Amino acid sequence: MWMGAGPGEGTAVPPGAPQMASGCGHGSGRGQGGDREGDTQPVAVTAGAMLMAIRLRGMDAGETLALTRAMAGSGRTLAWPPAWHGLLVDKHSTGGVGDKVSLALAPALAACGCKVPMISGRGLGHTGGTLDKLEAIPGFRVSQSPEEMQRILARVGCCIVGQSAELVPADRVLYGLRDVTATVDSLPLITASILSKKAAERLSALVLDVKFGEAALYRTQESARELARSLVEVGAHLGIRTAALLSRMEQPLGRAVGNALEVLEALQCLGGGGPPDLRHLVTALGGVLLWQCGMAAGAEQGRERLARALDDGSALGTFEAMLGAQGVPPDTARRLCAGTPAQRRRLLGEAKVCEELPAPQEGWVQQVRALPLARVLHGLGAGRSRAGDPVNPRVGAELLVGTGQHLRAGEPWLRVHHEGTLDAEGRRELQDALCLGPEPPRDPPPLVAETIVPSGALPGPCRDSQ
Repeated sequence: MWMGAGPGEGTAVPPGAPQMASGCGHGSGRGQGGDREGDTQPVAVTAGAMLMAIRLRGMDAGETLALTRAMAGSGRTLAWPPAWHGLLVDKHSTGGVGDKVSLALAPALAACGCKVPMISGRGLGHTGGTLDKLEAIPGFRVSQSPEEMQRILARVGCCIVGQSAELVPADRVLYGLRDVTATVDSLPLITASILSKKAAERLSALVLDVKFGEAALYRTQESARELARSLVEVGAHLGIRTAALLSRMEQPLGRAVGNALEVLEALQCLGGGGPPDLRHLVTALGGVLLWQCGMAAGAEQGRERLARALDDGSALGTFEAMLGAQGVPPDTARRLCAGTPAQRRRLLGEAKVCEELPAPQEGWVQQVRALPLARVLHGLGAGRSRAGDPVNPRVGAELLVGTGQHLRAGEPWLRVHHEGTLDAEGRRELQDALCLGPEPPRDPPPLVAETIVPSGALPGPCRDSQ
């Protein structure tokens, strides 16, 4: 039952939307708005009209919850042993540049005792995808049945897989229609798309990394906060302990961008090293999850526990076990996790050309903009424009400098890995990513700007979801 009109609207969202959504996974269905009993329309036409109505009129929290539940119920839901109750956790990111957090976070959480059935996606446009990164590893298989997922979780504690055809089929139908109906940016539809898959996973706890900035889905912190509050509120009503972190995405996360290079950097993090910003975000997200599922007294204690798993080798060992469980030959997994940086690079393969770009002038690094960097790499083959397009895992870039560093004219600041296709225009665009100034920059704002949780869940400066 719909709970009335969306915020500020005088007209209710179509009352059959939940039923329509639940029917999207089953071929064609009956139109909800026919003039006479017995009228039918193709689901695509009726669902498209529903999406446009939602985009124009909005949805309140109750309506978004009903839609999410209907979508989650359109296919199979996962079932887990009773002994895992309270331990099942996952993380979702709205996408960014250099975001390899999942590769380190899932095994670190499993090393702490969680069960992590992480269902991830592929890259599209300038943002990377976790599945593409993992497929840079020879033999890694992202397609796993629910039964295989359960066996891997029982043995290893985590898996990172793609969405199966049986899970939330309504989301695939509606997601395809959102592009052609110009409803991609609808907040209720984004909320329902993300949380319907998490509800079908039967999670205990969920943390969301909602990014904002030039290279993020949301440019402003205010718009990211709106989505985060919607996700936290609806997630809580689904019975999932949900929290959201708002993180900045003006610069790449870490120093590596590109699938194989990001795997290498994730391995550094799993071994207790790597760039400080990557480790900070991994431990911040993981700390919240460990607190949410009762394995830590608070988020800070959870962060410390997760950091220990990175530092003592248990997270890296769990990652190696996950690789083996998902199709990577044991010898390959061992060499990747225990090898030297040069051995790891050879195992993943290297691009034909490794080219360093010089600083055009002297100055202090104010920032390295993620968006122009990602766009050039996308054009070189690191990303895809349409679902199903191939990607080249060897294409990417390594930042050789960081914010606050002084550069002399001609000093290398970026190493680009490509197949000989970087032209003069691409080099000019890459140089636009480097922002230099005559003075050192002021201290940068914190990477994590806010933590949004259900009312009363955390003490201190965390924001309230209400």
